[in-house]
Amino acid sequence: MLAGYAEARNRVFHNRTALSETFRMDTAIVTALTGIFGSLLGGSASMATAWVTQRTSNKRKEFHAELTRRGTLYSHFINECSARALDSFENTLDKSERLLSIYSLLNRIRLCASDAVLAAAEGALAAISEQYFRPNLSLEQLRALIRDGANADPLKSFAEACRAELKSMHTAL
Repeated sequence: MLAGYAEARNRVFHNRTALSETFRMDTAIVTALTGIFGSLLGGSASMATAWVTQRTSNKRKEFHAELTRRGTLYSHFINECSARALDSFENTLDKSERLLSIYSLLNRIRLCASDAVLAAAEGALAAISEQYFRPNLSLEQLRALIRDGANADPLKSFAEACRAELKSMHTAL
């Protein structure tokens, strides 16, 4: 029985040796494959990094352009409404074209602004329009209005809403 065990053990030992000889790999091939895969991995990592960097940079540029565009639009609206507000204190609305530029700017604001900015812009336009239909102010009334300062400013809530929106956009950047 021991002889049978020794014979079986020799068979397994010889088969294992034969098995390992058939799967033997040349070290030069292993080295070459390692180099190729390492180069591919390094190159793809560099490409991925460059792609992410470029994409982030483009998003920042677009965001900054949008921020600048809104700031310019809001300042145009403020300039035009300020001129019309002063005009409304001294004149009645004899030509509707006086409000045309404000309506144009309001609709451009409607395209991109937040709801708070849009509501404040509509409120400013309503206040200016309403003032055109009131009696003209005398110099003394105008002086009292100037003394009130910010309380009489129909654009104050619009400017504050714009500042809050632009500030929140800056913090998001």
